[in-house]
Amino acid sequence: MVSGTCLTLSNISPETKIYAAEPKNADDAFRSFKAGHIIADDAPVTVADGLKVPLKDLTWHFVSSHVEDILLASEQEIVDAMKLIWQRMKIVMEPSSAVPLATILKNKNTFAGKRVGVIITGGNVDMNKLPWMKS
Repeated sequence: MVSGTCLTLSNISPETKIYAAEPKNADDAFRSFKAGHIIADDAPVTVADGLKVPLKDLTWHFVSSHVEDILLASEQEIVDAMKLIWQRMKIVMEPSSAVPLATILKNKNTFAGKRVGVIITGGNVDMNKLPWMKS
């Protein structure tokens, strides 16, 4: 998702700042971004299972060339963002998609007074295993 976002925005709106977001428990891109090279993540454990995929060269190219910063969200912040969207918009979003919203809510000063776009997806959700439901 971040590669496509970088590719698109760098061409149609090069002045737009792109922020990436990751779970704290699967932060290989964050650590790589800070180090300036890919740092592998061996076995991340996060509710945002779509973000457990390790960073690869092609994605790293876009991240290192176009991303302003990478922000992190805790597991609880991810679940809270999912619940907020459900409560306010009645949209079930997948945990991976909740990570950017969680980081925006956590870093309000970074985004205050700015136009902000967030891509929300929901296809990867098991309705019987929503993270806030008791088993």
